[in-house]
Amino acid sequence: MTLFLPRQLILASTSVYRRRLLERLRVPFDVIASDVDEGALPHESPESLARRLALAKAQAVAAQHPESVVIGSDQVADINGQALGKPGTHARAVAQLQRMRGQTVVFQTAVAVVCQATGFAQTELAPVKVLFRDLTDAQIEAYLMSEKPYDCAGSAKSEGLGIALLARIDNDDPTALVGLPLIRTCRLLEAAGLKVL
Repeated sequence: MTLFLPRQLILASTSVYRRRLLERLRVPFDVIASDVDEGALPHESPESLARRLALAKAQAVAAQHPESVVIGSDQVADINGQALGKPGTHARAVAQLQRMRGQTVVFQTAVAVVCQATGFAQTELAPVKVLFRDLTDAQIEAYLMSEKPYDCAGSAKSEGLGIALLARIDNDDPTALVGLPLIRTCRLLEAAGLKVL
């Protein structure tokens, strides 16, 4: 089947995880960093933060490439309404996983698709409920030393050894937990006029 690609597709992210996911669609795309400040606004909910950042990333790149279709995405770990971002350091990752053990955490994954030339801009949220096992400190340390997931919201890579941290995953878009909900992405791309199939 011939792909219909009227516009250049850009992923507004340098995340290797999102790039690998988008490659599954077999649609040519470029990768451009968005350089958006990922800090939360005062009293901003994790859902609102994820949506706002996904859209802001797509809009920032679309402003420089107005004829292109741009995908932005963001993920925020939500524990009882409080956002947990990327830990960045080992100590923060330990603290995050200790806090999440035995708890249900909602990973709020948002995707936005923007095309400035057509005025298209839509965002969808793909929440994923994750029940963490009641992990020991030794298990947390062993996991972190093995995978070093310091660039992942909530300090866990479900596509790797991080799956061993989890007791249950509930969602309707299987790639959302990794960082780009492909079912929703396909829907938004088609709405923007870019056919995947």
